[in-house]
Amino acid sequence: MTTTLITADDLFRRVNHVIPSIEWATMADDVDAILRLKRERGAVILAHNYMRPEVFHGVSDIVGDSLALAREATTVEADVIVLAGVHFMAETAKLLNPSKTVLIPDLRSGCSLAESITPEQVRELRRQHPGVPVVTYVNTSAAVKAESDICITSGNAVHIIESLGVPEVIFIPDQFLAANVARQTGVKVITHPGACEVHERFTPLDIRQVRADYPDGVTVLAHPECPPEVVDEADYAGSTAQMIGFVADRRPKRVALITECSMSDNVAQEYPEVEFVRPCNMCPHMKRNTMASIRHALETMTHEVTIDPEVADRARASVERMLAVGAPPK
Repeated sequence: MTTTLITADDLFRRVNHVIPSIEWATMADDVDAILRLKRERGAVILAHNYMRPEVFHGVSDIVGDSLALAREATTVEADVIVLAGVHFMAETAKLLNPSKTVLIPDLRSGCSLAESITPEQVRELRRQHPGVPVVTYVNTSAAVKAESDICITSGNAVHIIESLGVPEVIFIPDQFLAANVARQTGVKVITHPGACEVHERFTPLDIRQVRADYPDGVTVLAHPECPPEVVDEADYAGSTAQMIGFVADRRPKRVALITECSMSDNVAQEYPEVEFVRPCNMCPHMKRNTMASIRHALETMTHEVTIDPEVADRARASVERMLAVGAPPK
């Protein structure tokens, strides 16, 4: 039985709604090389929802938000995982697959949230608030996760915190996500002054301007990493996966996604009948994941993610506690 191999031309049909053929032609050599190298290395590519369309719809094998990638990472059978995202995501994949080789294409793919807090600061928060559980956003380093009781994502934060059955939590490091979650749970949150450099820049005025530009109607979806006053102006707030689910279920005529720029391109490819308005902010770290950098990672088997075993064991426990709680109800 002959197996038909996928080519760059085959993949172009997945992205031709958002990428011009002349632009795709410049990527074709890299695409064919990546497809070949994945077969040779026994590799899979996990891609976050903020990836460029050519990565998200093209060469990736598994896509999703931080929660989906964390869950899917536990089921991967490949020998090599290439994480097209940022460093904390690659660390999480390594935590859940300690025997596999995990690569990140560009070591500069950081995260303002992950860089906003250190293990020492977590220990100081524990000292100041003894007995209060530490709930940590997955957008953090393994070293910070190791100092935590349980992890959360933007998609399951309310569900996880309510499952703890406590009146108060230390919620790190995103001050805006913490504030938005607190309003939904009634649980007191002790926060840390971290923020996403993409979402903190949105303002209520941005949303009001979108509505003024489209007086015949636009549905506005905001990420909960946005400041609460921005969320208040939106029609719906949710994680990237929840935004995609909203579009899939409701099929609004016109929608604005208040989040990172590539989200609109990626969802637009799936739902060409929906008009996407793009008042977006770009994440420079996510954009370091290019076809060229992914190809280089597979050619050279760099950059491999390693975590100190003692740190890894404690960090893995906080992630596994989150996964054990299960997915939030729909």
